[in-house]
Amino acid sequence: MQVIEINRVEELGEYARAWDSLLEQTPGASFFQSRQWLAAYWRHYGATQRLRALIVVENDRPTGILPLTVLTEKTKVGRLRFLTYPLHNWGSFYGPTGQYPPAVLRAGLEYVRQTPRDWDVLELRWHGGVSGETYDAGAAMTAAGFPPYRTVWDRTSIVDIVGTWDDYCSTRKSAWLRRFHAAERKLRELGKLEYIRWRPAGARLGDGLPRWDLYDACERLAAKTWQAEAKNGTTLSDDPVRGFLREVHEAAAAGGAVDVNLLTVGGEPAAFIYGYHWRGCGYGLRRGYDPRVAREGAGNVLLEYTLRDSFARGDSVYDMGIGSLESKRHFQSRLAPIFRYSHIPPGAVRAQPLRLKRWWQSQRTPSFTAVGRVQDFAADSR
Repeated sequence: MQVIEINRVEELGEYARAWDSLLEQTPGASFFQSRQWLAAYWRHYGATQRLRALIVVENDRPTGILPLTVLTEKTKVGRLRFLTYPLHNWGSFYGPTGQYPPAVLRAGLEYVRQTPRDWDVLELRWHGGVSGETYDAGAAMTAAGFPPYRTVWDRTSIVDIVGTWDDYCSTRKSAWLRRFHAAERKLRELGKLEYIRWRPAGARLGDGLPRWDLYDACERLAAKTWQAEAKNGTTLSDDPVRGFLREVHEAAAAGGAVDVNLLTVGGEPAAFIYGYHWRGCGYGLRRGYDPRVAREGAGNVLLEYTLRDSFARGDSVYDMGIGSLESKRHFQSRLAPIFRYSHIPPGAVRAQPLRLKRWWQSQRTPSFTAVGRVQDFAADSR
């Protein structure tokens, strides 16, 4: 077995075909693990990071890819260098690509252990999955010589697309159903309702155009929502991320991974849910609506339409994403934990207070009634 380290994103083009093939073999994979995502992310945010993409090769053939980055973050003990995944909270879950992710993770980290340490904290965030953890990342890290502390990084709202739409509705409270029908009636009084869902098949099948008309409609609605006034600058229309998200959109459309949901009232865009999908798993990246119809519940009506259509399409799960959990609780089937695995070596002197903190947080790791089903937990502070 051999591990090849790539530090320039341009050099990953040599492994494009292998990456695409490995992603198709990866259990529970998402668009965020694609080479297209990493290339776009790195062009916009890689200037202050160091790429460490590890290609695992067996018998002259790539069998796995472990994308890592070294980035500096401000902590209570000062600025520390973290070796982690290049996701930055854009998605819920991440991990190595390949048919056997734990083997890829172990091989990649064994290689890291043999190289000069350019990091203070090895912290693999965003582990888990929409159906729970598919493998023991902690065991793979321990086998590679990096025993970790496992803590909860965050939570995400999951809708299980199981059975029929009627089955799902039977699990909702009757008051929820009444509110939806009342909101739908109010919106119909304002004009004809039209629900548009666009999922291109991808460039390989001759259906990879980005449909900028739909994306621009979502972007204009994003500029009208209250989120546009937030200081974090992460809505579709915000200048700090606008160019990045448009580039990702074009790549996702070509890859057949875009999921655009748009509700029009009287022919005018009223609400949107923008995200990605991969092998039956949908992910809602951003939502927004026109404030003029917000009081009538346009956002929730669109979410209901989106979920109903997901049942009709035969999807398996819909991840509504982290944050705003209160507004999603009426729709969710469950909350799924997003795990963080942290290893702080003794030689990283300045990071030792963080090691004690991660140990303390790990002692508060909640109990689970089943894989991915949490009994009671809250995300730990960073």
